Amino acid sequence: MNEDPDLVYKLALGKIQGIGAVSVRNLVSYLGGVKQVFKATRKDLSRVPGIGEFRIRDLLKSDALKEAESEAALLTKLGIRVYFYLDAEYPQRLKQYATSPLILYVRGDCSLESKHMVAIVGTRSPSDYGTHVCEKIVRDLAKWDVTVISGLAYGIDAVAHRSALDCCLSTIGVLGSGLDKIYPSLHTGMAEKIIEKGALISEFPPGTKPDRENFPRRNRIIASLCDVLIVVESGIKGGSIISAEYANEYSKDVFAVPGSINAKMSEGCNHLIKTHKAHLYTGVNDISYIARWLEKPVQRLFSFKEDLNEDERKVVDLLDHDKLIRLDTLHYRSGLQLSLLSSILLNLEIRGLVKSMPGKSFILAP
Repeated sequence: MNEDPDLVYKLALGKIQGIGAVSVRNLVSYLGGVKQVFKATRKDLSRVPGIGEFRIRDLLKSDALKEAESEAALLTKLGIRVYFYLDAEYPQRLKQYATSPLILYVRGDCSLESKHMVAIVGTRSPSDYGTHVCEKIVRDLAKWDVTVISGLAYGIDAVAHRSALDCCLSTIGVLGSGLDKIYPSLHTGMAEKIIEKGALISEFPPGTKPDRENFPRRNRIIASLCDVLIVVESGIKGGSIISAEYANEYSKDVFAVPGSINAKMSEGCNHLIKTHKAHLYTGVNDISYIARWLEKPVQRLFSFKEDLNEDERKVVDLLDHDKLIRLDTLHYRSGLQLSLLSSILLNLEIRGLVKSMPGKSFILAP
């Protein structure tokens, strides 16, 4: 457990006052490693883009290493693992986003790289209809052996986790607090069961309280980790809508369960559908169709590669390897700017070489 010799340095990077995640990534990249950040001279630090005099002063005066040593001992005591953004264990779905946390704290032994990751979110005060639909969604998804992601909150979150456990599915609870402070405390028993069959994760160190401002940050992790996000019931505002907005930004497949136009808890779902920010959910086959879970591999000859430029060939090679690939994954693996990638895909589609599919995915044209 946490035998990484660089663990203290990794933890310390998140404790330097006035230096955010982007600056930390620049420091590690330009200085050559996590240890080097703390061994660097003022002259070394001044060469790093975006690291001005005030940040250099904060870094040189920081007690972050002492704080990190205490935290490392506590993590071992609590059985909490740490995934740093450069570690192989850090989930690929999350790593590709500039807003991803530097560190994930993890309890449990569930893979964060399952083939199908489905987030289910919704109101904390669901109707009987919402509860029934959520339970049915999880039961119907069980044949794909999905991993169910949610936020361990009251209401739909709890129903999703409980249903996943009942169906012997892996489930991941993303917390807006430290992993030593289960919130709400009423869900402590459920959290322990999740650890046995899945995992609890958080970007917040032990001791962090479930403050209001933490939950939007929690929601972006839920949206990042999933392939599909389903909003079961929601008002016009709230955490579920924030999660859906993030999921759209990250090019994930978003679904919303429709409800009565007179039901307050269906206003958010109906609005997402009306504004084309979510697909209409009527049954699990909607997901298998849009996300192409039943798609057969496409056979293709590649004699046309000679007519492609370097960036186009890179995109085609990725499609060749994966057969069907999502836009967000293609963006990450290609290393191309999203605007350039979108232009290349459009050009390849016009030339009849690539076909766009539902769920913001692409395949080589047959």
